[in-house]
Amino acid sequence: MIAHHDELANAPALLCLADKLLDFIRHAAQQGRTAHEVERDIWHQLLALGRQVFTLFLQLQGSGDLGPQITLSDGSLAQRLEQIHTRDYRTVFGSFTIERTCYGSREGQAITFVPLDHRLQLPASDYSYLLQQWGQMLGAESAFGRVADTLEAILKIKQPVDSLERINRSMATAVEPFREQRPLPKPKDEGEVFVASADGKGIVMRRNPDDPKPKAHRNKGDKANKKRMAIVGAIYSVDRHVRTAEEVTAMLFRDTQSSQDKKGRRPEPVGKHVWGRLSRAKDGSLGEPIDAVFGWQAKELDRRNKSETKEVVCVMDGQECLWEGCQRHMPAGVVEVLDILHVTPRLWQASHLFHKEGSKEAASFVRDRVLRILGGECKGVAMGLRRQATLQKLPASKHKKLETICQYLSRNASRMRYDEYLRKGYPIASGVIEGACRSYVKDRMERSGMRWTKAGAQAMLDVRSEYLNGDWDSFQQFRIQHETKQIYPNIQILERQNWTLAV
Repeated sequence: MIAHHDELANAPALLCLADKLLDFIRHAAQQGRTAHEVERDIWHQLLALGRQVFTLFLQLQGSGDLGPQITLSDGSLAQRLEQIHTRDYRTVFGSFTIERTCYGSREGQAITFVPLDHRLQLPASDYSYLLQQWGQMLGAESAFGRVADTLEAILKIKQPVDSLERINRSMATAVEPFREQRPLPKPKDEGEVFVASADGKGIVMRRNPDDPKPKAHRNKGDKANKKRMAIVGAIYSVDRHVRTAEEVTAMLFRDTQSSQDKKGRRPEPVGKHVWGRLSRAKDGSLGEPIDAVFGWQAKELDRRNKSETKEVVCVMDGQECLWEGCQRHMPAGVVEVLDILHVTPRLWQASHLFHKEGSKEAASFVRDRVLRILGGECKGVAMGLRRQATLQKLPASKHKKLETICQYLSRNASRMRYDEYLRKGYPIASGVIEGACRSYVKDRMERSGMRWTKAGAQAMLDVRSEYLNGDWDSFQQFRIQHETKQIYPNIQILERQNWTLAV
């Protein structure tokens, strides 16, 4: 318990700790202590010193007694309550109990004004903003159980896992308003082309109490777990990167001395931002998350490409529901590009209908058709495959598989004008979104044994997006300011008060 009336009672203890630390250093050097032992002991003593310093800081503030009554922002009067009210405050230096003078109508009724809380701008949670920030930084990468263990090992404080989860959900509520005013790249730094992309990624969900119990033995077709799909979107700008069909083919087949390698590295994305929305519908339908993600991308483009002078390219796989979402929300004239890396596997499937897997003939078959498709001959390749199937009299089963491949090529022909895309320097592969699904979702949310609630999964997607997008510090500053405005509407009252330190 912090006794505010005992002025600077801990100042001698503070000086004693500082002297003790200096004595420890001298003795450690004289005794030849190992570096790692000294490092550990210094850290522990610094934590103790920090606790004493923070205790002194709180003592200097007093209890916040501003007199018998005070006028609130709305003009009403609040009376000083008879009792001193306490609140817990957990920091990186440990837990404190703060004694505060409170104001209201009378004891036992709602407290309307706490001057010390306003002056210190304490968070709504018992946990300090710094401790929240550190815990969620760790939680963006590791399971909350491990975060709790890490904080205890480093700071010697115990934070329950459920408190870390609650803070994560609370922090997530600030993500959307932050995105609407997030600092943007300077226009001169933006790339020549804007690129949008989206894909789906499943997240294993926690079983609800009314869900059927898992089977002791799964039959064919039974799922090992229940997943809910998240739609992940990415938006960035990038400079043009002109290539030839031969250069891209050499890269796809990993030729050792490809001309692509000789030209150097491709341009780096500028202002890359990723965000995912979990399906909220009971049946897990994707309409709402698709609209949410593409709506967010459209807003980003409106902020970053206001004059619409730069071209916008959307690179995705062949999921029609995603393309429909793109068409509903993206600006007119967006260039639709089918990811070439979703085309080549189908060409390999086609080659194995005519040639033995792993054979030189199969590889040559694919290389030839990749080169032709990159040269703008998508429809010709589909026609040629059908003709070859007829000439070689493929069995019905193989012919059916080939027809599925040809229909895929024909259906997406308008998105496979790769000769034009390469000349204009557009990206033709969605490596950014594929990597995002892996690093953003899988690396954190699909670890062994992890199961998520809908609220917990979406909160992690929100908070982790700001962590990975490189906006963490700006986001934390915005969040604190946003919360402060909400919970301290009378903060301007302190500007009219003469706050005297307890000295």
